[in-house]
Amino acid sequence: MDKKEYKPITIPRLTWEKKELTESFGELVAQPLEPGFGITLGNALRRVLLAAVEGCAVTAVIVKNVNNEFTALPGVEEDTMHLLLNIKQLVVRNKEGISGKMQLKVKGPAVVKGKDIKCDKHLEIVNPEHIIAHVSEGGELDIEFFAEMGRGYQSAPWPEGKPLQEDNKIYLDAMFSPVRQVSFDVDKTRVGKEIDFDKLNLKIYTDGSENPLDVLHYAVSVLRTQLEHFLASAEIPFNDISAMPEEIKEEKPIKAVDLGLKEVSPDFLFKPIDELELSVRAHNCLISSGKKRIIDLVNLSEEEGLKIKNFGRKSLNEVKESLKAFGLTLGMNINEDDVKKLVKTIEE
Repeated sequence: MDKKEYKPITIPRLTWEKKELTESFGELVAQPLEPGFGITLGNALRRVLLAAVEGCAVTAVIVKNVNNEFTALPGVEEDTMHLLLNIKQLVVRNKEGISGKMQLKVKGPAVVKGKDIKCDKHLEIVNPEHIIAHVSEGGELDIEFFAEMGRGYQSAPWPEGKPLQEDNKIYLDAMFSPVRQVSFDVDKTRVGKEIDFDKLNLKIYTDGSENPLDVLHYAVSVLRTQLEHFLASAEIPFNDISAMPEEIKEEKPIKAVDLGLKEVSPDFLFKPIDELELSVRAHNCLISSGKKRIIDLVNLSEEEGLKIKNFGRKSLNEVKESLKAFGLTLGMNINEDDVKKLVKTIEE
């Protein structure tokens, strides 16, 4: 059988917003994407990032003089339950991906923090200023921590039929994933004369134990590995037959003048109508009809204004004069999303 010829697909360019890239936040822009692929890839990446990325967490502790989570500790302000909750909030970086131990020995008076913990060489506390406990004069806190790697959430693995461990080990619920939040937006971008290509903005927030670039690499590896098993035969070499578009034109940036804003900043439109200092009658009529922001007024036509209950021609003229002082009029039909984009552009 002759080899079938396939049409190429669009290969996106990937760029990280370097000015905003940190150990705990990153924004990736992927464009251009085939129409509809923004939602498809955004959803898939978000689900895998939140559910499948490995991380390290404390899964058990041994606290000296404590044999269950309800014991009171002499000389320690926090009870054992509160202490365990604080321990769960420790962020641990694991450099080798293997289990390890950490040790804490403190005598009071002291404010015990993450930086007081001594870790195995391949472990590191990412939030050293996190407060674990307050130890008073004469008090002592001695804890051994057990850190493990895992995915997602794991409930405390208590052995069946054993409410207490012989070695006094207390098991903890653990959230392993270093990914805290993932969000994405899909906009339209232009390639040549085509205007319906997708642009994906993916924002990744982590706890700092892993950076956004590494967790995305991990997530894509997981997703690709899973999808490979759906191939019925050799993979179609789209990377070989496709090429990145040389020309990428995004939507024309919105300017204040395009929206008819000459004398006020865009965020002024989102301010309450109180800024216009209208009469009590006109103000109350507008509020009752749901016109609470200045943008609501500039998008109001004269005909619509006269239909507002108890809002006559005199009140309408008063609004027109107040708007005129700011270079605004009725019936401007300003798109709220365009204003938000302009505000965001100015802030950046």
